[in-house]
Amino acid sequence: MALDPVSAMRVLTLNPGSSSLKAALHDGDVVDSRTWQAADARADERAVSEALAEWGPPGCVAVRFVHGGSRPGPVVLDDAVLRELERLTPLAPLHQPLSVDVARVVRRLLPGTPVVGCFDTSFHTGLPPGAARYPLPRAWTSQNRLRRYGFHGLSCRHALRRAAELLGRAEDDLRLVVAHIGAGVSVTAIRGGASVDTSMGFTALEGAAMATRSGSVDPGLLLHVLETGEVTVPQLAHVLHRESGLAGMTGTSGDVREVLAARDGGDRDAREALEVYVHRLRREIGAAAMSLDRLDAVVFTGGVAEHQPGVVGEIIAGCEVLGLRAALPGGSGDRVVSSGDGPAVLVVTAREDLELCRGALSLVGVQAG
Repeated sequence: MALDPVSAMRVLTLNPGSSSLKAALHDGDVVDSRTWQAADARADERAVSEALAEWGPPGCVAVRFVHGGSRPGPVVLDDAVLRELERLTPLAPLHQPLSVDVARVVRRLLPGTPVVGCFDTSFHTGLPPGAARYPLPRAWTSQNRLRRYGFHGLSCRHALRRAAELLGRAEDDLRLVVAHIGAGVSVTAIRGGASVDTSMGFTALEGAAMATRSGSVDPGLLLHVLETGEVTVPQLAHVLHRESGLAGMTGTSGDVREVLAARDGGDRDAREALEVYVHRLRREIGAAAMSLDRLDAVVFTGGVAEHQPGVVGEIIAGCEVLGLRAALPGGSGDRVVSSGDGPAVLVVTAREDLELCRGALSLVGVQAG
């Protein structure tokens, strides 16, 4: 899919995830892409060096950050900004340190080349107070730091763009629910081209159940666990981020493919874990729809949505109250899968790299031009 460039500048996009480092070279269209998996994703200097050796030096580099605090858009990264972003690591421990490390590696290997940070949180900076505030003492929240930030914003922005193209509608006119279903899971309501509610909050732990993350859990339960001495605070943080969700409920890695295989083999824990996973997603989709004055479409994106149509079908099958109907499984690529007269149902490939490229060009491309 072509990118509408504002510059002929070649852009290297880097997307550090909890299990991979995805790199792509853009020059209007994607010229090439590559993924370093698991342990290789932490070998930042080698991975970036290999990309540069294969593709040559870019005009600028864009790096995805899960958390940008209150920043409303991309910024050129320098030492001071990276120190500020590093301080946000406790709020996104699976991703933030990887992004900071990658950015520092690029700045060291490509001195003088602009490096731009693009933030998942930026898409949600305009959340209305009803969706952004927690019902906590105002002495805690008056500085507007203890609030709901929201995540997966780059994915949501691309899903909105593609939904508008597929449906032949203006972005500002659409009322969407976007369900990003990958290792992380979030559901976002979009009205007038902006996020108006989202399932993730202060951290990327809130909301639906995920591969290894718990999603929302009664805070009273967590206080009880701490008070009874079951775990320390650091141990609890580790469990909630890395040993909960599908992984914790099944004893697997949390990969949906592994859990589905276990369910197909008659594993009771896998069956119940998927019931929890699907139920929580349906509940978040319904909640997000209540933030809209109408529902034009539900967009499923992310690795699970792209490659596990059966799971998407199970989710949709329980959303009759919203009028959703879809003919799944089948098909590939970005597509409308709905049937009937209700809201459209779309499956869209997550292309955060395109949004990274756009973000970088919005700063550096215009300056260079």
